[in-house]
Amino acid sequence: MPRTNKMVSPLKEIVGESHIIQDPDKLKAYAIDGKKPQAIVSPGTVDEVSKVVAHANQQHLVIIPRGNGTKMGMGGIPQKMDIILLTGRLNRITDSDCENLTFSAQGGITLNEVQKSLAKVGKGYFLPLDPPFTERATLGGIVATNSSGPRRLLYGTARDLIIGTKTVFPNGDLVISGGKTVKNVSGYDMCKLLIGSYGTLGIICEITFKLLPLPEKEATLLLLFARLEEADRFIRELRGSQLIPSSIEILNAMAVQKMRYSVSMPPNGNYLVAIGVEGITESIDRQTSEMREMGNKHGTFEALTLDAEKHQAFWIAICDFSNGLNQEYPNGITLKSNFLISKSGEMLGNYEKIAREFGIDCAFIAHAGSGILYSYILPGKNFRSKIDSFAELIEKLTAEATKDEGNLVVESSPLLIKKQVDVWGESRSDYPIMRRLKEQIDPAGILNIGRFAGGI
Repeated sequence: MPRTNKMVSPLKEIVGESHIIQDPDKLKAYAIDGKKPQAIVSPGTVDEVSKVVAHANQQHLVIIPRGNGTKMGMGGIPQKMDIILLTGRLNRITDSDCENLTFSAQGGITLNEVQKSLAKVGKGYFLPLDPPFTERATLGGIVATNSSGPRRLLYGTARDLIIGTKTVFPNGDLVISGGKTVKNVSGYDMCKLLIGSYGTLGIICEITFKLLPLPEKEATLLLLFARLEEADRFIRELRGSQLIPSSIEILNAMAVQKMRYSVSMPPNGNYLVAIGVEGITESIDRQTSEMREMGNKHGTFEALTLDAEKHQAFWIAICDFSNGLNQEYPNGITLKSNFLISKSGEMLGNYEKIAREFGIDCAFIAHAGSGILYSYILPGKNFRSKIDSFAELIEKLTAEATKDEGNLVVESSPLLIKKQVDVWGESRSDYPIMRRLKEQIDPAGILNIGRFAGGI
């Protein structure tokens, strides 16, 4: 029996023939960095996931988990890929206990579906996550990549919200960690281990989160500045004040121009500071008023408040910024840097200076309250002839981030870039620990090999 048939026949028995893809033309759509899987499998239950993984472990087949594919560009070049396991059929809400502010759902459901469902319960609830790819990102993908957005300033990341997981480990065992109770029995927190593990330790099948009631009102204050120093001084005072924004973003002029939301930038407008606030109506009105006064003191020449649909549309445009670039810049490169929060303005200025020295257009969006900076490299024509320059630019930006106790990762890029740079940035001291964990949990090396930091 040919090896492919030997691999696929047991999978058909597990999930059914209609949930297996082997057509070579269809498999091309699931290629990662030029490598194509031998089969696509779509299990419909956690038990089926367990059996698929156990079979792969016995046959030494490499599995790559995938939700809607919004984050498949992340990570290194896979060493090998036999099976892509789609989680799309694991899309049920398994428990909704809004009165006790907990909620459980399977990993293949989209965050967008979850938010719509929660908003209909009572006066409305929500899961305080706002990662990129607003409509298509699945819960499993968000957790596996620890994906977050601007509102992490107020609500934190998935690490702060998850209280339980059900995960299929590489030997096929279902491992349950945590649960609906916020305080669980003491011991090693497997939930935290899985968050941001990029599918290298297990396939996350179900997650339990803490919820919050929907705020009474949300609004956005947009402030335009001519100089970065003015914008930075304003943000520093805001961070040190008693005001409680949900997000503080600063965009350079290129980012404003490329965003799928129209903000009129006058000739002397070079930086846009966007502040999200939410809560009761009186608090929102008071905070935006105080922020306007603060902005005037630091040189803002225009302020605009967005409510309701305009507020929502603006933040979707921020979160889905890279989506808007894909058609115009098919070879675009997305970088994510982290550093000391106090260095946000300085880092943005340094990154702009380095990009100008290379003569490369870049859009920059900083989570100025969280110490995160997204850099979008916008290649023009003749991409291949400039590969070395792009790689050198990434290395320079990485070195700049590490000066301030940070790092840089390449979130998406063409394969030619991945071959020249380490997409995970500078090596960290905890990599040996991560490698030992991988060896203990996945000794056969069947989950996402080569994609995580350090080639794990």
